[in-house]
Amino acid sequence: MAKETKKKPKSKGVNRKKTKPVSVKEKDSSRVKKEISKKSKKLKKKLSEHTAFKNKDKKKKKNRKAVWVKEFTLKYEQELHKLQIELLKMQKHVRAEGLRILALFEGRDAAGKGGTIKRIIEHMNPRGTRVVALVAPDDTEQTQWYFQRYIQHLPSAGEIVLFDRSWYNRAMVEPVMDFCTDEQNKRFLKDVPMLEEMLVKDGIILFKFFFSVSKDEQLQRFDSRETDQLKHFKISPVDRMAQEMWDDYTVRKFQMLNETNRTIARWTIIRSDNKKLARLNCIKHMLSKIKYEGRIPKKELRTDPDILISGIDEIRYMEEHLLDPYTLPG
Repeated sequence: MAKETKKKPKSKGVNRKKTKPVSVKEKDSSRVKKEISKKSKKLKKKLSEHTAFKNKDKKKKKNRKAVWVKEFTLKYEQELHKLQIELLKMQKHVRAEGLRILALFEGRDAAGKGGTIKRIIEHMNPRGTRVVALVAPDDTEQTQWYFQRYIQHLPSAGEIVLFDRSWYNRAMVEPVMDFCTDEQNKRFLKDVPMLEEMLVKDGIILFKFFFSVSKDEQLQRFDSRETDQLKHFKISPVDRMAQEMWDDYTVRKFQMLNETNRTIARWTIIRSDNKKLARLNCIKHMLSKIKYEGRIPKKELRTDPDILISGIDEIRYMEEHLLDPYTLPG
């Protein structure tokens, strides 16, 4: 005979709900999901540039979703689109006339040099445009004349060459980081005005841009580079040291401007805390200095005096505020 099973008495006053046992894996996965959702809320997603401008007049459809963008972003994209068309006109003129254009982009780390270069060349014909971004010199190059490895990249007839950092490494980065001797730095500052004078007299149209970023803004950009996986290649230990050696870079900048800002090869300073305004003003300045057929009216190429500053005005400002380094621009 089968044994009778005794039923356990129900406890009075207590409603026991049947709960499904949760495995350790499920607990861990739910915890991870919560963490991911928290991080995703903090993550700022940006539309690709030109997206707002291209889609602003699109009609509403079932498979389309409206996205809010800042009015400034839309105006920026419209202005950039117009200026990039002008850059194509300018390039056509440069190739037809056999002109040689050389633009040097200098400034502190994360100042916005690379982003500006990217917008300049975005739609230009690559056959007539080159970007030069040299790595540290190898053992052989270190035995050569300092300017030797830069000279070979100078523009030929009909070419536009943009240097993402140039021979001016020896004016700021190298002396601050002890990559060159004090004697080498002094010799460079004496020699470079003569070199640039020869280039300009030979017919090269020379632009020298220095992108000026504040210390706080630079720190924010370094932090964003560490969290954004698409920007990891932009960050290095040397970049972090730029914050620690901020004042040293300021002194070297002042020295560089004093020694190399010449009438024949002037510096143009660009305040770049606002990247978008920095890009627009840099492009406008380049376009305004070259006469080409079909150029838009000059009033549309006027630069913002708060963004674009002459080298001599920057020198004067730094002289007046040397005793108060916190007010000095980057």
